[in-house]
Amino acid sequence: MERETTPSQSEWLIMEVFWESGTSLTAKEVIKKIRDRADMSPRMVRVLINRLCQKGVLSYTVDELDARVYHYSVMKSREECQKEKSRKFVDSYFAGSRKNAMAALLQSDGLTEEQFQELEEILARYRNGKSLEGTRHSVQKDSEER
Repeated sequence: MERETTPSQSEWLIMEVFWESGTSLTAKEVIKKIRDRADMSPRMVRVLINRLCQKGVLSYTVDELDARVYHYSVMKSREECQKEKSRKFVDSYFAGSRKNAMAALLQSDGLTEEQFQELEEILARYRNGKSLEGTRHSVQKDSEER
């Protein structure tokens, strides 16, 4: 069985703190920032940070002045994790068929005309071999609305 390298749902909450901060953080700083978002004990936050390091999503350096303090840094961007998570989802539930995965997602939820147009633009860019970077903000915005 393939070793898991993407964040779990709980680990994703931790990663959101790192991605939003854009800088290295200590466990104590993460605990303070996540307090408002999730009901996690400090011990649980430390366990999740350790798992993220084992998965290669985070790395750490030891503080020069205090060897008990670790500074954690992001090794994989949100986009990298989303791509990997999406690929594994399609492989697991749709036998690797992206077409079947997309069809299932489209059938499961009604889309507005504006969302259909946006998807058509994304498909056109992808078909033409252009980067999807320009659509990332709107795709991310749509997922935040749900």
